[in-house]
Amino acid sequence: MRSPWWKRLRILAGLAGGALAACSSVRDAGTRPGESSPLLVVVSFDGFRWDYPELHGAPTLLAMAREGARAPLVPSFPSKTYPNHYTIATGLRPEHHGIVANTMRDPLWNARFSLADRSAVEDGRWWEGEPIWVTAERAGLPTAASYWPGTEAEIGGIRPRDWRRYDDSVPDNERVDEILGWLDRPEAERPRLLMLYFDEPDGAGHRFGPGSAETRAAVFHVDAMLAKLRAGVAARGLASATNWIVVSDHGMTDSPPERVIVLEELVHFADIAEVDANVVGLIEPVPGRAAAVLEALARAHPHLHAARREEVPERLHFRSHRRIPEIVVWVDPGWTLLARRPEGGVARISPGNHGYDPAAADMHGLFIAQGPAFRRGVAAPKLENVHLYELFCALLGVAPAANDGDPGATRWARRDP
Repeated sequence: MRSPWWKRLRILAGLAGGALAACSSVRDAGTRPGESSPLLVVVSFDGFRWDYPELHGAPTLLAMAREGARAPLVPSFPSKTYPNHYTIATGLRPEHHGIVANTMRDPLWNARFSLADRSAVEDGRWWEGEPIWVTAERAGLPTAASYWPGTEAEIGGIRPRDWRRYDDSVPDNERVDEILGWLDRPEAERPRLLMLYFDEPDGAGHRFGPGSAETRAAVFHVDAMLAKLRAGVAARGLASATNWIVVSDHGMTDSPPERVIVLEELVHFADIAEVDANVVGLIEPVPGRAAAVLEALARAHPHLHAARREEVPERLHFRSHRRIPEIVVWVDPGWTLLARRPEGGVARISPGNHGYDPAAADMHGLFIAQGPAFRRGVAAPKLENVHLYELFCALLGVAPAANDGDPGATRWARRDP
């Protein structure tokens, strides 16, 4: 993918003036001579809907919003975990970075990717584009990551200097302690960029629904982990030199059990070679049967939409990668798409779900930014997550790789944009 001419020119200018950019980063972060180098801490709470701080109570996040900048964060399509964490990290939409779903197939390699396949997750071939930790490491800035999707793979021959294989048995308290330990190193060895991922409140939202008491408890828990981390940073004398960005990959909405669409009840499965279905259906038809599959789906259900890859609505930016199969199916918010009806005929539907059209407000995630580089008490109606990579680069003083973002999209949040 080639970036627009104006962006390529800006990238070349950034490469030529790297030293000036680094000085600018120090100035933006508010660091004075003799103080510590500025730090950027990016924290992601999986499935944290934009309105959860008020809905469920999140005192740390609410305080950060009052002291900084806030906006609902619009995900890329599909509004799933891996595609959006990697969009946040690269500034590329899924059709350009290649992580088009949590489960997908590459027809060129005849290989499959899934979150449960450790060999695929750690295979850098799947992860295209350049994530922010690679950009920073290329510029000589130490980086560290705790479970952020993509950091387990060697991308372009580079991983964060500190990284961890995903292990959900490790208590969050221990993870926070490890992160603070990384900050105890001498300044020259201390990470300048830290990327942290927490898997809640996504799990609670799926199992009990976004408005449940269990989701409220999960929101309070991750907010408390953030409070502990911030207290540890302050205790180390780093608060004045730390910029914080708290995000989520997507939101969550109610999915009533009666709102189910089953593909095998709508099309002849003999016409389908491969299918993966949840909220989004990725269908590879048998050669020559695409038209028949589309015809069957066209008027099958008022809350189901289907299109050939090249005819997916342009606003979804989900056409150009080879891992997007010939037919894409998606359902309206609140509906569940299944490939087959389970044995016994009764489907167990999660009370909460995501993956829907990013335009739906319940799919919007969290963006709160606070620290010396950010204005105080400002908000925007929304912010697309594809623009965050440019913001990360500006805060770190590094030249961005080619991406789909707009550096002007976050000027409203910064003190010295």
